Amino acid sequence: MELTLGNQILLWGFGIAVLMGAVVNKTNFCTMGAVSDWVNMNDTGRLRAWVFAIAVAILGVLALELFGYTDISMTASNDTAQPPYRTPMFAWPRYILGGLLFGIGMTLGSGCGNKTFIRIGGGNIKSIVVLLMMGIAAYIMIYTSFDHYVFLQWMNPLSVNLAEHGMNSQDLGSIVGGLAGMEDTRAAYITLAAVLGLLFAAWCFRAAEFRGSFDNLLGGAVVGLAVVGAWAVTAGPMGQEWLSEIEWLDVKPHATGVQSYTFVAPSGQLLHYIDGGFAQRLVTFALVGAAGVVVGSFLWAILSRGFRFEWFNGIGDAVRHILGGLLMGVGGVLAMGCTIGQGVTGASTLALGSFLAFGAIVLGSALTMKIQYYRMLYEAEASFGKALITSLVDFHLLPKGMRRLEAM
Repeated sequence: MELTLGNQILLWGFGIAVLMGAVVNKTNFCTMGAVSDWVNMNDTGRLRAWVFAIAVAILGVLALELFGYTDISMTASNDTAQPPYRTPMFAWPRYILGGLLFGIGMTLGSGCGNKTFIRIGGGNIKSIVVLLMMGIAAYIMIYTSFDHYVFLQWMNPLSVNLAEHGMNSQDLGSIVGGLAGMEDTRAAYITLAAVLGLLFAAWCFRAAEFRGSFDNLLGGAVVGLAVVGAWAVTAGPMGQEWLSEIEWLDVKPHATGVQSYTFVAPSGQLLHYIDGGFAQRLVTFALVGAAGVVVGSFLWAILSRGFRFEWFNGIGDAVRHILGGLLMGVGGVLAMGCTIGQGVTGASTLALGSFLAFGAIVLGSALTMKIQYYRMLYEAEASFGKALITSLVDFHLLPKGMRRLEAM
């Protein structure tokens, strides 16, 4: 393989992902587990590790921008970024619905896209089934017109084009600065990134279950820094030089654009790579990142003697995981990212849609867990409707008088 500048970018993406995969396996950094700990045990340690990763990523990207090393503004255009997190087209319906579907799916599938790749590296065979289902759904969403006819044809008219309001980006700095009538919104971006990053970090360190756990600190820090590292590679001098050399119509569309890690799109890209006869032009940054996570997880599993095969414990378990994979594929592509892709990578750009998708993912996952809890606790008495309404009451989204099942 010729070591072109583009291939060097892919190798850097793979190498950083190997480190991330090993650390995520070692520390049990898990976004679905984070929501589960919070909902079921009122333990926010791993949730804070996730938020800490966001804080590190926001502050890291801010530092890269302040030193002039990267140009994250390129994430506003679909021509240079995959995906365009800061696009001025604020497609709020897809962020909400996609996030909800992904949150439900990751709960049914025992982990998000990143965790699926981590589990595969650790020997979990049923995660291969989840990956296949997620990949089929993502492939259909990305490479066919299914997403347009089912979702986008009614979502796009509901979207808000911020460019019509004088804002060429949906990052919080541009929005706040634009509303304040600022001609140059850079100061607003710098201020908001610094404040949000520090506030998120301070919230994390307030809790003993976070600051007292080395694994939570390490996992959050490494995931955040890995996202920053990928931005430095693809949006830094190397990435910008490569973008200036290539003809976009001749080059693999997702391989070398400005981007960082995300873990739903590569499942569909993997099937596209296989379907395309393993053509080198179909090797993408997201795909090598996912491969790196699997390799890193595998290496840690071998070193720690934690590698073990795992299979479904019954038909019901298999059906839940299959459905979970399909929902993650649809939801992740629709929301333009997953728990890492939007929850950390997208959030690091301060894109409003990323925070909206993050909230929808958490809500979808938490509601699914609550519904499962009530249906297990009350069995036949707890219909889906009763469990859903009671769960919404638990999260203060409905008044207490609407409660249908008593908490225990």
